Amino acid sequence: MIMGSKRKLMNKRIILAGLFGGIAMFIWTSIAHMLPLGEAGIREMPNEATTMAALQSSLGNNRGLYIFPGPGLGPNPTREARSEAMKHMSEKIAHNPSGIFMYHPAGRTLNLASLLGTEFATELLESFLVIYLLAQTRLNTFGGRLGFVIVAGIVAALATNVSYWNWYGFPARYTAAYMFSQIVGFFIVGLIAALAFRNTRAATDR
Repeated sequence: MIMGSKRKLMNKRIILAGLFGGIAMFIWTSIAHMLPLGEAGIREMPNEATTMAALQSSLGNNRGLYIFPGPGLGPNPTREARSEAMKHMSEKIAHNPSGIFMYHPAGRTLNLASLLGTEFATELLESFLVIYLLAQTRLNTFGGRLGFVIVAGIVAALATNVSYWNWYGFPARYTAAYMFSQIVGFFIVGLIAALAFRNTRAATDR
């Protein structure tokens, strides 16, 4: 009976900490994107109208993620063709502009409410997941619990951001700013979780 009450209490704290953590993370990331931090490493394209006209003429309604220069492979290339194309990529990149971009054809509707809703749901899920994992540990100190969530945030920030910087040449300032924003978000969630779990033992400590 006592163990059941403790489990219910822990589950309640997980839910509340996950909810408030997700809300706090969403508020922080919203603020971060309105600060210069949210624009670090990003530039507006010069001669934008000319470039957009060229893109529309070339790509039309073919929405997608594009990389250039491409390897020049046709449909269903063989392994040998891929291998041969990769041998020449360094030379093509050395002698041509290179990059990656997401293209949307004209007519896209920017639904801010939907975008913000998806962002909030994502950060709420992140908060619940990291707090659920925290609850499975035997960490019983404020610092230990906070540190666990911060490390989880560092892992999340490293997972894709460094790869994009490494392979696609994303600006170092953008990468550092985005990682910082993510880690601070997890730090805030960690503070909430550590406060919510104080004076309790982890769910697995039984």
